[in-house]
Amino acid sequence: MGGTVMFADSVSQKIRVWINGHEVQDGGYVIDGKTYVPIREFDGLVNWDGDANKVNYIKPNVHIFLFKGDTVFGNVNKGKLKFNVFCQVDSLSEPVSSVKVAITDPTGHVKDIQSQDLGSNQKDNFWFRTYDFTYDFKTSGKYKVGFYIKASKNDDYTLVSEKVITALN
Repeated sequence: MGGTVMFADSVSQKIRVWINGHEVQDGGYVIDGKTYVPIREFDGLVNWDGDANKVNYIKPNVHIFLFKGDTVFGNVNKGKLKFNVFCQVDSLSEPVSSVKVAITDPTGHVKDIQSQDLGSNQKDNFWFRTYDFTYDFKTSGKYKVGFYIKASKNDDYTLVSEKVITALN
C-alpha cells in the first residue's frame, strides 16, 4: 500500500485553480500531464450517473439583458430602481424543471426576483422575462443578476449565468 501511495504522489500534483478571480476551494490536480479541475466549479448543472459511470454537464447559453422601461442599462446610481430582466436561453440540451432570476448584493445577500416552472413546454431555445420590480441598490459596488435552472422538482437551483450591475455613488 505504501508503494502505491508513493507512486500516485509522484505522478500527480495538487495545483491552485482560479476561475474569474476566485480561487477554487479544492483546487485541482495534474496527473500524467493532464489537468483535472472539479466540474461543479463551472456554472452549470452536473449530474452523476453511477450506474453508467458517467457525468452529465449541462450549460446552456444564457444572455441577460436589463431593462428600465424600454432602455437597456448596465450601471446604476445608488437608490431604488424599477427594472426587469430579459433572458435569452439557447442550447439547453436536457429537460429542466424550472428557471429563476435572482440578484446578489455586494455583501452576498441573495434576493429572488422571479421563478417559473417550465413543465412540458420547455424547449432548447426560449426567452424568460421577469415582471417589473423595484430594487434598492443601497450601497455602491457590484451586484450580480443570476439566471438559475433546476433539473427536477426535488433539486436545488444552480447558477448557469450572471450579469454584473455596478452601483455608483
